[in-house]
Amino acid sequence: MIERNSIWAEKKEPSLRDFNEKEKIASVNGALALRGEIERIVDKLWEEGFDGIYFMGIGGTYASGMQVEVYMRGKSSLPVYVENAAEFLTTGNKRFTKKSVLIYSSVSGNTGEMVKLVQKVKSMGARVFAFIDTPGSTLTEADKQDYLIVYPMNEQLKFYMVANYLMYKNGEFADYEEYNAQMEQYLAKDLVQVEKEADAWAYEYAKEKVAFLNEHRDLPHYFIGSGNQYGATYSYAMCYWEEQMWIRTKSISCQEFFHGMQEIIVADTPVTLFIGEDEQRPLAERVARFLPKVNGNYTIIDTREYAMEGISEKYRGSLSHLIMRAVNARVDTYMELFLRHPLSIRRYYRQFDY
Repeated sequence: MIERNSIWAEKKEPSLRDFNEKEKIASVNGALALRGEIERIVDKLWEEGFDGIYFMGIGGTYASGMQVEVYMRGKSSLPVYVENAAEFLTTGNKRFTKKSVLIYSSVSGNTGEMVKLVQKVKSMGARVFAFIDTPGSTLTEADKQDYLIVYPMNEQLKFYMVANYLMYKNGEFADYEEYNAQMEQYLAKDLVQVEKEADAWAYEYAKEKVAFLNEHRDLPHYFIGSGNQYGATYSYAMCYWEEQMWIRTKSISCQEFFHGMQEIIVADTPVTLFIGEDEQRPLAERVARFLPKVNGNYTIIDTREYAMEGISEKYRGSLSHLIMRAVNARVDTYMELFLRHPLSIRRYYRQFDY
């Protein structure tokens, strides 16, 4: 018998679908190798002075800004803020001046809101530090930024590298060199190992979620997280399950869960809770204690369950969002398999003017 569409055929066992270990390791190590260039740019910004560092983005890049802002909020006295690009374009921010610095990332290098944002910021005389994935794109043009790094993927890692060096410059990260030595030696291989360890679980999770979805098309899936996991929660629900998989979702922070959402959770409500290892872990643990009392269809993904060989316990909180992304990367590939829907396809996004 000839098996048609074998690329989508369900296998009896998970087999690290769409997984290229060498490429993944090279990608993370390549991002870590940007540290010297990032430090040189931050040194210049530091010498010039600034009245605020603003991470701005739209969609997933805004979520990455949320992650780096909450990471720095309890550790640094530096004036660091996060803004949604579309809101900034319409509302503005009186605190943002010509002495401010915009830091942003763009995958395509031509997202409409980001192009307009850069134009507005440059017209104000402020400085722009850009991370762009795509060479030769609109936002890589020389007049679009003061400082530019072109390198694909690893958006959160690049933002955290900026944050860590800013805190080091401000006397708030004494073991900066030790931290980076561990990252550069172990991080890439450890994240690959997380994917390997999560693979079989992700296969079953995706299989169960798609089966449930097929029986409950109109019931949204709820994602909950806090700290640097809230940016992951927000982005994963919106950019992955909604935009790429066309599945109804809602994301909420652990701290807000008990002020509304808890009342609509019933026995079969599909819920996934992300638990990280930063200062806001106790907020997620509170949700984890509540869910079994009212719900039988919840999943908890706890980054603490994954080993990160060679990396000190005290640094894991700064990496838990990367661990979660590694786990979810395995989920994504099996969701694609069981949905029979390539995640690169969009119904409306960038398909026509709106």
